[in-house]
Amino acid sequence: MEIGVNVPNFGPGTNPDRLREWAQVVEGLGYDLLMVSDHVVITPDVAEQYPAPFYEPFTTLSWLAGITSRVRLGTTVLIAGYRHPLLVARMAANLNALSGGRLVLGVGAGWAQQEFAALGAEHSRRGRATDSLLTTLRSAWADTADYGAGHIPLWVGGRSTAAMRRTVLLGDAWHPLRNRIDWLRTATEQLAEIAAAEGRPVPAFAPRILLRLTASPLPEESRVAGEGSIDQVLADFAVLRELGATSVVLDPFHGDPAETEHPETAWQALATLRQELT
Repeated sequence: MEIGVNVPNFGPGTNPDRLREWAQVVEGLGYDLLMVSDHVVITPDVAEQYPAPFYEPFTTLSWLAGITSRVRLGTTVLIAGYRHPLLVARMAANLNALSGGRLVLGVGAGWAQQEFAALGAEHSRRGRATDSLLTTLRSAWADTADYGAGHIPLWVGGRSTAAMRRTVLLGDAWHPLRNRIDWLRTATEQLAEIAAAEGRPVPAFAPRILLRLTASPLPEESRVAGEGSIDQVLADFAVLRELGATSVVLDPFHGDPAETEHPETAWQALATLRQELT
């Protein structure tokens, strides 16, 4: 099971030097994957959670590809409706080639209504836009003489039944974000049922979980996966392995933009967990 890190590419403490430090920490600790999120216009609804400055994922990952040498690079998740599908196909294929085949493209439908409006995209059609993007990517990348050889894994975000079916039909892995362990157990069973109904293989399971280590255990009935004492988090990993997770992405951002100015706490948590998992 590979383990990745969702690196904050936003907020008051984020700048090129800080992103370089994050890349050095993630790769230096031996993590397998470095991922960033996606927003284009920092409208008020976005700014509440992901304030400016925001470093666009393709630009950022292209730069980080030259700083790193081993860690895989990805999006968690690219919002399907924000860019023309053929533009995404081109940028992703180029980034994959420039990074030596290290790209993982996570894709999701998105949620920020004001940002959709600012981009002239239809929030009400975001599910269809996601299906269209995934279909177009598969079709475009089949032309290896143009887009280049090499498979780019497509992870599909979302926790809805529609997102699971989309993964079964069009994706390589299901990538739900920040959920409870008991929910993930039930949801992976549902994913298998959908795959069986569609006559398709069960896609890989690659959840993104919170990383928040606490000195004392948290109540089991209220915590999400990756949150609590080190023993609770290690137990979560054991369950994720049992559920067949091929990848787990750690999200060390807890929601306060001021955290981006003091990433040392997150780095220490990543170092502690890495040591325990080794």
